[in-house]
Parts: sequence; structure tokens; C-alpha cells
Amino acid sequence: MSSYYVAVDIGGTFTDVVVQDTESGKLWTNKVPSTPRDHSIGFMEGIRRGLSLASVDAGEVSRIFHGTTIATNAVIQRTPSKVALITTKGFKYVLEIGRHDIPRRENIYAWVKPERPVPPNLIFEVTERIDRTGTVQTPLDEHECFEIAKKLRRLEVEAVAVCLLYSYANPVHETRVAEIVLREFPDAMVSLSTEVLPQFREFERTVATVLNAYVMPQVGKYLTGLDEMAKRDGLVAPLFIMKSNGGITSASMAGKQAIHTVLSGPVAGVMGALEVAKAAGYSNFISVDVGGTSADICLVKDGAPDVTVERMIGGLPLQLPMLDISTIGAGGGSIARIPASGGLTVGPESAGADPGPACYGQGGDEPTVTDAHLVLGHLPGQLIDGEMSLDVDAARKAIETKIAGPMGLSLMDAASGILEIADNNMAGAIRAVSIGRGHDPRDFALVAFGGAGPLHACSLADLLGIETIVVPPTPGVLSTFGLLFTDLKNDYVQTYVGPGGDEEIETIAKAFDGMEQQARDWLAEEGVAADAGVLARSADLRYEHQGWEITVDVPDGEFSSETLNETIAGFHSLHEKALHVQSARVSRRARKPSRERLRHHAATRHGRISGRRRSAREAHDEAKGRVQPGAGPSGYPDIRQGYAASRHEHIGPRRRAAAGHDGPRLAGFRRERGPNRQPDYRKAGSIRWPLTRSRWR
Repeated sequence: MSSYYVAVDIGGTFTDVVVQDTESGKLWTNKVPSTPRDHSIGFMEGIRRGLSLASVDAGEVSRIFHGTTIATNAVIQRTPSKVALITTKGFKYVLEIGRHDIPRRENIYAWVKPERPVPPNLIFEVTERIDRTGTVQTPLDEHECFEIAKKLRRLEVEAVAVCLLYSYANPVHETRVAEIVLREFPDAMVSLSTEVLPQFREFERTVATVLNAYVMPQVGKYLTGLDEMAKRDGLVAPLFIMKSNGGITSASMAGKQAIHTVLSGPVAGVMGALEVAKAAGYSNFISVDVGGTSADICLVKDGAPDVTVERMIGGLPLQLPMLDISTIGAGGGSIARIPASGGLTVGPESAGADPGPACYGQGGDEPTVTDAHLVLGHLPGQLIDGEMSLDVDAARKAIETKIAGPMGLSLMDAASGILEIADNNMAGAIRAVSIGRGHDPRDFALVAFGGAGPLHACSLADLLGIETIVVPPTPGVLSTFGLLFTDLKNDYVQTYVGPGGDEEIETIAKAFDGMEQQARDWLAEEGVAADAGVLARSADLRYEHQGWEITVDVPDGEFSSETLNETIAGFHSLHEKALHVQSARVSRRARKPSRERLRHHAATRHGRISGRRRSAREAHDEAKGRVQPGAGPSGYPDIRQGYAASRHEHIGPRRRAAAGHDGPRLAGFRRERGPNRQPDYRKAGSIRWPLTRSRWR
């Protein structure tokens, strides 16, 4: 009897669902509108439709995978959550003081410190002290702990964060505080720094622990609600959640370490793009996932995306392992506006799923990127196999009354201007992750997906000089495919500061052994055999007296003098100075049994998964009918056919001039390039600049 996997990815506008037969690898996909007021409604509606499409009974589903933005939205929007913090006496204001620096791009005179998740009146101090070696200097005052726990119960806080000084060296006091709090206040959720981020740097460790406590109630309620609704529908399969590090974990573990899901949604798209690019033969690419509210961009070199521990979320540092993804407010629902200062802006505000773009006919009247595409003929009148109709008249009215009329432009020129500004916003973000980090985007392929990604691919390729565009057969649900491609994965870190000499080998080896045992225990909890996992070790090394580290891979096997010397040699290949061992890291991955079958099926289900290497110029030639596109095997059209059938043709200024095209002009604006080489549209009399040349029926 076949068993089935179900993957669900909730976006700002649509909820995507994929059902997979684990025996044959056959896939069924569908989309339903997202339900922002209660995402669980859209979640279950998508599953019901997916199972109906595949003629599968709920009892045949063996696993459910999910990418969620609940934690992300809670941190960024500061969704109300009553959280308390217990810390060592004398360190109450570590969270409030933070770091004495200002973000590079902020105005030194206007910058305002981000709001802290926990106000000072909910931070409580307890008498105790452990030194950096883990030695107890002052015993924990348990009487104070009991009094604090009683007060927390009277205050009816939802979660409690516990972050004591040097607890990463010895967790005994934090563990005891948690026991006391739960004894006096059993309904409280407790977040311990020794479980969330057992690593030095007090501010960053406190932030991670507090943010975990901040999102635990919301993520916990959401996952509990999903579980209850699923059981009512006869779904008893275990639920797995996408993590920010590119792995998945059980729903119970995600509830305890909720902050690890902060990039759950965007990461799934990158994992799907990795498999698509691999099948197409590209190891260096830039993924662009353009959905309804945002564009998520990730640079992948040599087949592996960068993992960072220096991410800012909601203005606060979060030093947890996460894929290095850049997100900007540029999606299909991004709203076009004329600000008080004049000109034209697109995003970051989004119409979302409710009310959505004007063309959705749900009461929205703001012009969006989707409305511009519809007006220019880039979209059909119906989506989702005819289940959703688009109102072109509403889209024209929104752009005409709020953009074209006030600016003295034609409807088509205004729509083209909206798209070109959105394209340049995305191109600027791509330059930041490529040129800004020493990579030439022309050396990378562009993997475009998401509901709107392929619509912008040719324009982005032209702006960046990229010659290769890869579009998967089902770009709108690639993030959901990414959930099926993903393995179980967890990361462990332990701070140990020392010069890295032979006399410290035993101590470092002990730290690695402890983390590896944690990894084995975690796999056992997830029901996976220990020998089925893959273990990767690394260490953070730095110069003596330096403030930041470089992560270096540590060879497998028993940690010995040779292992230490090889690790140090890896660091010295870049630097030839004295260094300090900073932290040891372990990452554990367990592959799902049906992954290879799924990868093979995804690469062959339509005969091809991407087009050949080709330039943006070739795409233009095909759109003009100069190249006759072919058809791929199994009746699935060659990817180039999409360009020939497109109603939109993008020609960059240089190529337009070379081809002798003049095209529509956006009157009344000057295009100026600043340091980041993004165009800036400002009022400038009668100066004209050619934009996008469009043809429509």
C-alpha cells in the first residue's frame, strides 16, 4: 500500500500544497488563497483539495511538512506577547543597553533603538554566579527564585526566558531555575539560553533566548491548532516544520525552539532551487523567489548556500545558524504610490491576500505590481486552473486614478514604470548579495520562481548582465517542493575559549563528544537510527585579541593532535597569526528515505526542468519570432516557448538603442544612478527616459 507525503507552504497571498506518492514519486500540486486572519484555515483547505486531487484518503498520509512565517511576523511586527526574563543580579539592563553601535545605513541623528521584546519592569534578577570556567562562585538563591515564580504567575506572563551569566559553561543554575518556575507556574513556557544558544556574548545570547520565549506562545498555539484541525480531518501523520538552517524538525521540537523557524518560509524555496539547479547542471546560481509580499534572494556558490550566524531580525541580532537570505518588500502585491516628495515608489507595503491587488476583486483599490502585469497583458484573465478570475478593469482603474492621472502618464507607461521600479529594487538587492560580497552576478545563473519570479526574470537578467535563466516546470510551488527535498537537521554549539594548544585537546574533544551525543539523542527522539545521519563538525577560530571569528571545518574521526593541527592549518591558509579557539559546532542531518526517488521524478516528470544556457538577448529574439522554440519530451513545452508566447518584451536601454527601438517614455522623470547603481526617479521637467517596451492586444 502506498503512503503519501504532504507539503504545505503558506505565503502572503497563496498557500501552496504538494502531495507526493512515496513509492512512485508522483506529485500533485495546487494553490489556495492564504487566510491571514487564521492561517490554519488555508492550511487545511489546501490539504483537503490536494488529497481530493490525488484521490488519497487522509489515513494514507504518513508525514506532513510545513513552512511557516508565524515566528518571522511575530518578531518583525512585535505581535503582543507578555514575556519575562530572569537573569543574574547586576545584569538586568544587558538587554536594554545592547551594543554601542548604530547600523551602517542609519542616520546617526535620527536612528531609534529597536523596541525590546521584554520591558525592564518584567526583568527579574536572582542571586547566583558561575565563572567563565563553569565553577560555581555563588550558589543559586532558591528562595528568590520561588518568590519570582509566584510573581510571574500573578502577572500572568505567557513565557519566561532564563539567561544567567556564563550558563553556557555550566547549565546547573538555569536548569534549577526552570524547575522552580514550572513547579510554581506549570502553565508557563520556559526558554533557557543553554538550550537556545549556549554561546558567549551576553547581549546576543540574551536576545536569542528572549526572542525564543517571545514567539513560543504564538508558534505553540498555531501548531497545536493545526494538530487539532488535522486530527478532526482524520490526519494522524506527524508534522515536521522547516527550520532556518535548511533542515526540518518535529512540531514538538519546533514549539520548544520556535525561534529556529524564523526563516522557515524563505529557506524552503532555496532548498527547492538547489535541487532544480542541480538537475539543470548549475552549481553557481542566484535564486529569486518573488511571491505576493516579498522577494527572497540567495546566492549559492559551488552548490551550497552560505550559512550565517550574523542575522538581524526586527532590528535585533540573532546569532543562530540560518541560510544567508536577503528579503525585500517587492512582490506581486507590492503597492505603487506617489509619495509627498513626488516621484513613484513601489513597496515595501503590500496588499497581501486580503484585500489583495485591485484585480482580485476583493475590495482592494491600491495599484500593485500584479495589476501592472495584468494591464500590460502579462497575465491571463484567470489563475489556479480557472478557480480565480482577475478583474482587468479594476486594475486599470487603480493605476489610472492613483498613478497615471496624477503623473500625467498614459496607462501603459504608468504600468511599465511600476514594473521597472520593482525590477530595479530587486536588482539592487541582488547586487548587494553578489557584487557587495565580491561576486560577479554574470558568473551565476538566475533561478527564478515563486508566483511572480519568472515574470521578472528577463528584466533582472538584462539589468545584471546574467546570461542564464532557469525556470522550473512549476515555479509557483517550488518552495513546497523544497520541503520534500529537505532532511532532518539540527545544530549544536558550545563555547570554549582557549589558545588551541595540544594541552587543550582533551577539553575540546570532550566538548565535541558531548554535542555528538546530543545529536544522537535527538535522532533517537525523531525516530531515526543513529547510523542514518551525517555528522559535520566545525570550529570558530579568531586572532588573539580579535573580536570576531571565522568558521573552519573540523575533520571527522577522533579529535586528536593531528585533527587540531589540520583545523588550525585551515585557518592559517587565510591568516598567519596567533589565534584563539572560540566555539565548537556540530551539525546533524538525516536523509528521508524517498528523497532520491523524488529528485529523479522532479527532474523528469515533464521531460526537462530548465532551459539550456541562453542569454536575455536570445529570449528577446524568440519573443520577436526570430527563433522557433521547440517542445520538450512528454508534451511539456520547452521553456523558451513561454517567452515566445509572452505579451511582454523587455529590452534594456543599451540593447534598445542598438536595436533602434524608441518605445514608450516615462515623461517628467530623470533616471539617476547613486552609489548602489539603482535608478532614482525624480521630477525633472520634460526629461524623458525610455522604460520597458511592451506590446499588448
